[in-house]
This record gives sequence, structure tokens and C-alpha cells, in this order.
Amino acid sequence: MTSWNRRSFLSTVAGAGAAYAAGDGWIDLFDGKSLTGWIAAENMATWKVSSGTLANDGPRSHLFYVGPNPDSPPSFKNFELEAEVLPRPYCNSGLYFHTKLQTTGFPIKGFEVQVNNTALGEGTYRERKKTGSLYSIRNIHKQIAPDDQYMRMRVLVRGKNVQIWINDIQTVDYTEPTPPVLPPSAERERFLDRGTFALQGHDPTSRSLWRKVRVKPLPDNAISPGAQAPVVDDIFHKVIDVGSHNYPLVDFNVHLKPGFDLQQALAKSRRDGINCGILTDVKDVDSFKNTCAFAGHQVDGKPLPHATLAKFDYLLFDAASAIPPEAGTVNNVQEFMDTHVRNITAMLDHDPIDIYSNPTYLPPSLSASAETLWTEDRLRKVIGAAAINGVALELNNQNKLPSERAIKMAKELRCKFTFGSQGVGRCEYGFQMIEACKLGWNDLWVPGAVGTKAIDRKK
Repeated sequence: MTSWNRRSFLSTVAGAGAAYAAGDGWIDLFDGKSLTGWIAAENMATWKVSSGTLANDGPRSHLFYVGPNPDSPPSFKNFELEAEVLPRPYCNSGLYFHTKLQTTGFPIKGFEVQVNNTALGEGTYRERKKTGSLYSIRNIHKQIAPDDQYMRMRVLVRGKNVQIWINDIQTVDYTEPTPPVLPPSAERERFLDRGTFALQGHDPTSRSLWRKVRVKPLPDNAISPGAQAPVVDDIFHKVIDVGSHNYPLVDFNVHLKPGFDLQQALAKSRRDGINCGILTDVKDVDSFKNTCAFAGHQVDGKPLPHATLAKFDYLLFDAASAIPPEAGTVNNVQEFMDTHVRNITAMLDHDPIDIYSNPTYLPPSLSASAETLWTEDRLRKVIGAAAINGVALELNNQNKLPSERAIKMAKELRCKFTFGSQGVGRCEYGFQMIEACKLGWNDLWVPGAVGTKAIDRKK
């Protein structure tokens, strides 16, 4: 495969008489009129040129860019790419880079930038990787763009660093380690190399329109300023392994504070590969709209207007806040526990709550006896109330709650779970419990369509 730079590319294109425009280093890959320079694999009829767009409508087919000479397709290493894509409702699509022409199946080589605003998945599978994901490597779980509108995709690859923006919202800033950490199975060639581009026609129900597809080749020695090689530890491996198996990795218990603002939280999320849900007040909720962060609110029993609570992506109740200060000095511990269980179950039954944080929390004076105080009956009452009311249990990283015993009971009762660091670590306890309790991807909760939030269920 030929290595291309801008000069050699333009020279070949000009000699072939193809209708490509160039300016400021940009090269148009689509002439707006024909499939010149592109080859469709598997089902060629899926792709057509319609009103100046590359349109897919039909069975699975990937459209590969091969340039003016298909026998010697261009090979891009470092580049900046821009494209505009309009996904139809429930569309699952994407753009591949560093790939190569493949006659059947999903491309094995290279990376996919995901396009999926509202696609549900197939059968019992629910696709959690949303638009802007670097598929299986750095996944995004919040919908940041609507269907039936053009959105601008920008991909910047320099050296070992990949950055992605959707409508100027940065979704990915990934620096690949050496050697690369690869997802399992068919994704064995998902590492930075060089190659061409491909557009995805995923299935007959996934329709999209692509236009203004252009690339600016960059020098082979280009690097991303500030990009640092990551620390490749156990959590780094787990993020890629678990994420590739469709687990929605979101830390829903993030708090901003002096020295740790929204932009720093987003940067940490991109670096760790764990999305963030940030607990905030109504006065700040609008600042989260054009970001990948979910906006949450911690409820404490004080009533707020429905319209106010509906502004948030989720509502979180922290059990630690329900423990009265005098709890550590109670004389009748059993009576305290029974009262505490009644209070918690009443809140889960009646209040709009999406996430139960610090489940089974007890004050320090009682925590040593937690396993005996949380009897089977008490656990079943609280966890049962969470299950019936669709409340997810937080796998709290700070306090290592709930216990493995409680998690296994909750799984039996079909509870959902979330990650929550409370500012401590990278959700290590959540990963540990996924393995210890054999939690599947569908055991983890993530905000979804309208009607699934507690505030919608409990009007």
C-alpha cells in the first residue's frame, strides 16, 4: 500500500482528472456527484449519491475510500478529517480510519468513530456506545446530537494520539500505549497504524447521509502537544475489556470543587475512559448541555418542582445523608436499624430517585457490625424497594458498598447498578464487583429515553 502525502496525492488526483478541490491543505474525498474514489463492499446497491450526499439504505455494506487508483489506494497515518453526517432515527453507522478494503464483514483493521444517537440494538442486545465513541476503546454513553440533523465530525490523529469532536464537543482524547492494549476477538487489529477511510452501512434499518468528507494529511512525524503515554495498569485494561463488552462505564458520583472544575472533570473522564455524571444544582445544569457529562442532582427529601427536577439526567439519593448525626450514640441499635430501613424504603417508594448511593451505609460507630445489622430481612426490604421502583444501586468506591452479599441479592431481584467514585479512585470497586458477582452489561444502568427517568415515572 502506498504512503501518501499531500503533494503526491494532489499530483495523482490532478493527473487522473478527478474533480477534487484543494485549499489550505484540505483534500475533498467526495466530489458531491459520484462514487468516484470509493468502493462499496458486500452490497454495492446500499450506497448511492443523492442530492450531493453519500447515502446508504440497504443491507450491510462498507464504503471504502480507494482514491483515483484503486489498485494503489492511499494510506494515511496522521491527518485531520472532517465530515458531516445526518443519521436517520435508530441509525447505527460510523466512520473507520487506518483501515483497508475488506470484501465482507465489519472491518477488522483500524478504528471506528461511532454514529449512534438512538439505535436500540438487535434482539435483546442494547447498544450503549453512542455517537463520538472511539468504538470499544473510549466509549461515550450520552446522546449529544439529534437524529435527522447534520452533525459535524472532526477526527485528529497525530502520532499515538486520537482526538474526536462532534459539533465542537470533544468526546475523545486517547493516547495509545506501547504496545497497544487491544479489545478481544474480531477487534485484534484495532491499533494505530496507517490506512484509508470507510463509511458504515450497518444494516437495512440504519440509514444515513454523508457530505463534505475531506482530509488534511499531516506529516508522519506529527505529534499532539501535551499528549502523554498512559499508565497501563489493571484499570486501563479493564476499561477497554469491559467497555468492548458493552458495559456503560459512567461514574455518576462526581462533585466539582475548587481546583476541580467541569473542564477538569471532562479531561479526567477522557483520560480514564470512564464517563462522568456530575452532581450539580439547577442554576448550573445548563452548562452541561454541550458536553459529554450527565447532569445529576442529589435529592435529600426536600421537595422541588417537577419542572426543576426534570432538567437533570438523573436524581441521586445518598444513604449517608439519611443517617441522623446522633445515630452513632443510639442505645437501641436494633430499633434504630428498623426505623432506618422503614425510612429508606419509604423514600425509594415515594420519591423520584434513579440512583441509591452508598446503599447499606451505616455510621462509623456501627459499620463494624454492618454484616450482622443488615440481616437478610432488612436487606431484602431495602433492595426489594429499589428493584420494584427501578432504582439502581451504586457500587460506591469510597466506602466499598454495598457488600458482595447484598449485590448478589440485588442481582437476583433484578436491580440495576452504577459506578460511583465520590472522588476516590477510578471505580475500582465497581470493576471488582462486576467480576466477583458476574454482573453483565445489562445489569448496569445508564440514563435512556424519555420515560425511563424516575421523575417521569413518578409525576
